[in-house]
Amino acid sequence: MITTTGRPLRGGRLALVLVIVVVAAVGVPLWLVHHHDQYVVPSTRQHPSAAPTEQPAAAASALARLQQAIADRDAGAVGGTLLPAVVGNAAKLGITDVTARYVAADSGADGAVAADGSWTADVALTWRWAGDPASAAEEVLTRFAPSASGVAVTGFSGDDGHRVPLWLTGPLTVRRTADVTVAVAGAHSGAEADRYRTLATRAVATVRRVVPWPRPHLVLEVPSDESMLEQMMGAAQGSYHGVAAVTTSVDGSASGPVHVFVNPQVIGGLNSQGAQIVLSHEATHDATGVASNTTLPEWLLEGFADYVALRDVDLPLSTTAGQILAEVRKDGPPQHLPGPAEFDAQAEDFGAEYEAAWLACRLLAQRGGEQHLVRLYDEVKAGAAVGKTMRREFGFGVAAFTRDWQRQLQRWAG
Repeated sequence: MITTTGRPLRGGRLALVLVIVVVAAVGVPLWLVHHHDQYVVPSTRQHPSAAPTEQPAAAASALARLQQAIADRDAGAVGGTLLPAVVGNAAKLGITDVTARYVAADSGADGAVAADGSWTADVALTWRWAGDPASAAEEVLTRFAPSASGVAVTGFSGDDGHRVPLWLTGPLTVRRTADVTVAVAGAHSGAEADRYRTLATRAVATVRRVVPWPRPHLVLEVPSDESMLEQMMGAAQGSYHGVAAVTTSVDGSASGPVHVFVNPQVIGGLNSQGAQIVLSHEATHDATGVASNTTLPEWLLEGFADYVALRDVDLPLSTTAGQILAEVRKDGPPQHLPGPAEFDAQAEDFGAEYEAAWLACRLLAQRGGEQHLVRLYDEVKAGAAVGKTMRREFGFGVAAFTRDWQRQLQRWAG
């Protein structure tokens, strides 16, 4: 139906309307006359509301508020349930040098803005724990969402390629001494934190009996489970299955501060002596500064750490080297000292290789004395050739030593 306002249409104006009616019949939008000489096109459908979009400026403001709250140690300045815990963790750990810069929405599927307006973005973060010699730097996946104040930070996460610092994941229980810092996931993990503090303190003492460590600063980070450990390491799921602990830089760089990252699902299943051996091994790596060292051959790197950890442990070889000796009984001794392929964490005989490397270092100490073993380790760590250094310290090279080690493995295997 065509309607008009004012007086009835006459003459040419009626003709115009009739033409429009005809055209409208084939699907072109129908014009309505609102007054004598004005025609408008009505909307044929409802316009949807604008889709939510990323809000970089508001996100940057939210990060600035969090950064200031951490600097002021003011948990009340941030809302939600996670951020007050983050501020509290920073206070417990003496965290300083915190900066947080919005980079961009994450390019993955999680980076898309959801219907509720939330999105995930990369945030360039720096921070330094009390006692660390340098700051850590990492791009952390950060979740943002609309809030009463505009936009709020609602969470942090890690994935295969992005690390997430433990202190950003939820409340921690912290224990600190002059030489040790322990951070355990969970607000009510006091007994567990006490246990790790004791283990870490003993580990420092164990290492100092063998190598100089004038100013120990051993830091243990203990997540809630293996999955969280993998997020902290920016690793794929399953990468740390069966790994008790790893000593590495906090941000994966060669210059970042070094901490010990614990897999609670593995260490939690060990008795006190087993857990102590693991942490003394990791403390040796920390004390000798080898978290990112690529000079030391794997058998010397890992074997020396086990030598230090097991030096004063009174256990039979059937316990400390049971896996490698069983393999020797079955297949004979290995053809060479264990290397990168053998120390693959996914290898079936992963544990046996550590035992084989430990027995190699133990044999060197028996052949030439502990100080010669320590000098070999130090010089090769500094870049010296292992064969040349071994001949100078022990009077034989790698090939001759390998044959000696193989013979001893057969003898120990019975």
